[in-house]
Amino acid sequence: MKYFHIGLWTCLFCLLTFMPASAQSGTVTGKQLAEDIFHRDRGENCVLTSQMVLVDKNDNKRVRQFISKRIQENALERQIIRFTSPADIEGTGFLTIEKPGWETEQFIYLPALRRTRRIVTSQKSHRFVNSDFTYEDMERHPVDDYTYKIAGSQTVGGVACHAMETRPKEGVQSQYSLTQSLIAKESLVPVLVKYFDKKGDHIKTYKVLKLEKIQNIWTEILISMEDHDREHNTYIQIDSITYNTDIDKTDISRNSLENY
Repeated sequence: MKYFHIGLWTCLFCLLTFMPASAQSGTVTGKQLAEDIFHRDRGENCVLTSQMVLVDKNDNKRVRQFISKRIQENALERQIIRFTSPADIEGTGFLTIEKPGWETEQFIYLPALRRTRRIVTSQKSHRFVNSDFTYEDMERHPVDDYTYKIAGSQTVGGVACHAMETRPKEGVQSQYSLTQSLIAKESLVPVLVKYFDKKGDHIKTYKVLKLEKIQNIWTEILISMEDHDREHNTYIQIDSITYNTDIDKTDISRNSLENY
């Protein structure tokens, strides 16, 4: 989960010697910073188990469990998510495949219907399994499709961050007109992202609530997405994760999506 991007700062440690040169420079440009974030080490692959908690404005909670596998090959990624509980969502699967030229295919498998549906461009603003993440939030985006502006620096909880504004270029389809991000300078992780709609209204906020180094890779252990209009929150917590393990590419395919 790409912008898989603060109120709680728990494990933000310094790692200056591993930062890209542009991130260490005081004259870093927005484009350089975006490139560094995009290409930061996330492992060649990973396997994880997580839980998703949906919280409405009355503090009612729904808890879901899922597993995920992600693999990178020739700089392109593919990922599969499978919900394992509760019963009303068990078996639901989601597949993302990046293709050359930055075409990204997304498919959702609905076990009740025993069918797979492709997510088309006009559906990218729809909520992913009724969470506060949309399908657009669930995919990576080419750096060259956006413009970037460094809007200063901020220190939050003792952590130095770049403040960056990102806007889609003309002709790029997005539900957002602007995102304002705080990027931890020493981990290159977007730890706070504010999303603005095409009217310029601040509609959602993404936060990293817990960040740890696992197998020497900065990992967002607990994140949240808040929809301000709905007064609704989605929390995702990683329960276990393993990087750079044995994953067969065929495990992350249309065939595996449909054969649960």
